[in-house]
Amino acid sequence: MGRIFVCLSKRVSARWVLDADITGFFDNINHDWLPRNVRMNTRVLHQWLKAGVIDKGHLRRTEMGTPQGGIISPTLANITLNGLESGLAAHLRATLGYRGVQASKCNVVRYADDFVVTGASQEVLETIVVPWVTSFLRERGLQLSSEKTRVVHIDHGFDFLGWNFRKYRNGKMYIKPSRANVKAFYRKVSDIVERSLSLPTERLIRRLNPVLRGWAAYHKGVCSKATLSRLDQLLYWRLMRWAQRRNPQKRKARLYSKHWLELGNRRVFAVQRHNADGDVTRSLPLYRLADTKVIRYQYKVHGDYNPFDPAWELYGEQRHAKLKSLDFVNSQRQTLWLQQGGYCPVCETLLDSAGGSDDHHIVYRMHGGSHALSNRVLLHPVCHRRVHALGLEVTKPVPAQGI
Repeated sequence: MGRIFVCLSKRVSARWVLDADITGFFDNINHDWLPRNVRMNTRVLHQWLKAGVIDKGHLRRTEMGTPQGGIISPTLANITLNGLESGLAAHLRATLGYRGVQASKCNVVRYADDFVVTGASQEVLETIVVPWVTSFLRERGLQLSSEKTRVVHIDHGFDFLGWNFRKYRNGKMYIKPSRANVKAFYRKVSDIVERSLSLPTERLIRRLNPVLRGWAAYHKGVCSKATLSRLDQLLYWRLMRWAQRRNPQKRKARLYSKHWLELGNRRVFAVQRHNADGDVTRSLPLYRLADTKVIRYQYKVHGDYNPFDPAWELYGEQRHAKLKSLDFVNSQRQTLWLQQGGYCPVCETLLDSAGGSDDHHIVYRMHGGSHALSNRVLLHPVCHRRVHALGLEVTKPVPAQGI
C-alpha cells in the first residue's frame, strides 16, 4: 500500500496500472519447476508437494499446485514469483534502454500472488510488460486471467488487497476500503447477527468484537473514517432488527433503552453484568468502528531487511518502535524507565527521558527473544549503537524494592 502510494501519488507519477490476476494460482504451480529452482532439500519438498490433501475424509492426490491454506504454501508461492521484479527490470533495460526505463515509470508492487505494475502509458504495459509477464508465468505453470487482468487509468482507480486506489480531480490520490471488501465485511457481520438470534446479548457482543476490531485495524492506515462511521450506522439498524425479532411485542424506544446503555457521555450497544446484590460489576460494550484511530502508514520496510541478520537488528528494533501505537509505546517506555531507576545500564548515567531513549531487546528477536518488558531495556542512542557495533552484553537492572 505504501509503495503504491509512492509510485502513483505525485503529479508526475505513472498514470496507468496493470491490475494483474493469476488464474488458480495455488492449484497450478508446476511441480517440476519448483524442485529445480527452490533452494532447499528437494526430497522434503517433493514429500510436501505429493503428500495429498484430506478433504471430508477423502485423500486427494496433489499432482500439481500447493494446498491453499497449507503451512508451507505461502512460502512456496512467494518463491515461485521471486524474480518477477528483477526480471522485468532487466527486460525493460534490454528493450527500452536506460532512459527508456526511466521514462516508462514501470514499478512492480507484489503481495504474495497479487501484484500490479505501474506504467507511463497504456502502450508500454500492453505491448512490453504483459507479454513478458505471461512468459514468466508460463514457465511456472501459471497464466494471467483474461477476464480479470486489465490495464486501467489511475483516474478510474483499481482495487488491490481490499483497498481502492484512485486519483481524484484535485490531483490527490486517496486510498479507501474497496466497495467489494466493505460489502463482504458487512455481509459477514450481518450473518453473525442472523445466526445469533437466540443467543444472549453478551455472547453476541463477544462474537462481533474480534471481527470488528480486526477489520478496523486492517483499514486504519488508509482514508477509512467515513466508511467506518457509515458501517456503524448500518450495524446499528441491523442490531435494532435483531432486537425487534427477539422481542416483536416491544416498541423501538424500549428496545433502544434496554440494549443501548449510557456509558460515559454516549449510548452504546452493551450489556452489564451484576453481582448477587444486584450491583453492576462491569459493562461489555460493542466495539465502535468509528473509534478506531486512523494512522497513515509511513514506515515501509527496507527492501534488504533481514530479521535474522545481526546487522539489521538495530533497524528492526527502531522500526518496531515506530509501528507501535504512540500511547502504548509511551506507557511501556515509562514502565521501563521506572524499572531502571532512570539510568542507562550500559554507561550507568541518567537517561534524559523515556521518549528520547532507544528500546533494546536483551535477547535478540532473531534468537527467539520476545517483546515482553522483561526482555527489554532503555539505552542512550549512542550506547545502543555501541552495543550492536561491539557486541556488548546487556543485563536488565533489578529494581530496588523496600522490605
